[in-house]
Amino acid sequence: MTEKRPIISTGGPQPAAGRRRSLSMPVRYAINAVLVLVILVLGELMIDGGAINRYQSTVLEQVGIYIILAVSLNIATGYLGQLPLGHAGFMSMGAYGCSIFIIRMSEVLGIGARDFVTGSPMTVLLVLGGLVVGGLCAAVAGIIIGIPALRLKGDYLAIITLAFAEIIRVVMLNIDSVLGFELTGGAAGLTGIPSYTSFLLVFGCVAVVCFLIHTMMKSRHGRAILAIRDNEIAAEATGVNTTYYKTLAFVASAFFAGVAGGLYAGCVGVLQPAVFGFMKSIEILVMVVLGGMGSMLGSALSATVLTILPEALRAFSEYRMIAYAIVLILVMIFRPQGLLGSYDFSLSRIIERVMNRDFPWSRKGAAPAGADDGKEASRDA
Repeated sequence: MTEKRPIISTGGPQPAAGRRRSLSMPVRYAINAVLVLVILVLGELMIDGGAINRYQSTVLEQVGIYIILAVSLNIATGYLGQLPLGHAGFMSMGAYGCSIFIIRMSEVLGIGARDFVTGSPMTVLLVLGGLVVGGLCAAVAGIIIGIPALRLKGDYLAIITLAFAEIIRVVMLNIDSVLGFELTGGAAGLTGIPSYTSFLLVFGCVAVVCFLIHTMMKSRHGRAILAIRDNEIAAEATGVNTTYYKTLAFVASAFFAGVAGGLYAGCVGVLQPAVFGFMKSIEILVMVVLGGMGSMLGSALSATVLTILPEALRAFSEYRMIAYAIVLILVMIFRPQGLLGSYDFSLSRIIERVMNRDFPWSRKGAAPAGADDGKEASRDA
């Protein structure tokens, strides 16, 4: 009779040496906050020291604005799974709402152009209030558009959101003649906008917007939005209020686009309705698709590349847009899911892997835990 050796189970609590170390949530947030603070301080010091000139700082400000636009559109496109083409309309609502509020309130409060340069406390509060007003104007437009539009899907949703964006543009163009006094400036544009946008303000807003979107998508509201994207019928069958969460995602996307529009108004100084046309919405959508649907880091990277690339190729003015188009075509051929797909960067995850010595090259060729024991147990059975 063959003697059978006992099979030793490896289940139960692991020894202390084998436990995986992880960072607590407050530590993770503290690390990210310190990293953001270091980037903001270094950027501001380089601008003040002259290492970055005025033209380069303006380009950096536009990079930050387009990052906000791309990650905000990613809520509706990447996370919700819809295809809206009216983001430029929300951007224009925020730009006009913010700039008109700041111009009118600065006259009431007696704040001059020099105060916006020096950055007095009253001016800072006025600018922050203007950004909130711009975001709220865009959010109201998002509610008005979203409730009827989100009953449609696919191409139909794209067409109706595009139509609403064109309606907003035409209203901005002709509202002065209807009201009988100057509000938006009509075709000539809105002028006299103070230069309140700065590197510190733009990238501070980038950090806040990315944090708010990240926390929203990690909450139960974000999980409901992702469930709608994966299977709307199944999500509704399990009790998810699809109309509410689709409208919530659409309004949040519009609000952040309005904030970006307010920053854009302070950056360029003049607003014209023609700027917020159909091609502006397509430009923002290209950034989201190029970076990867559902990837916040991908949207930020593609917004950075597609904002800097035309400026870097400005010396080749006759060929720069051809090179710009060739880059997009090559990426879509060889990387159709976007630069990063659905991957999102996590600094805390990288630090945890370093703490646990969990490197990709150390796992290569390593047998899974318990594989040898399982083979020997099968031979002994």
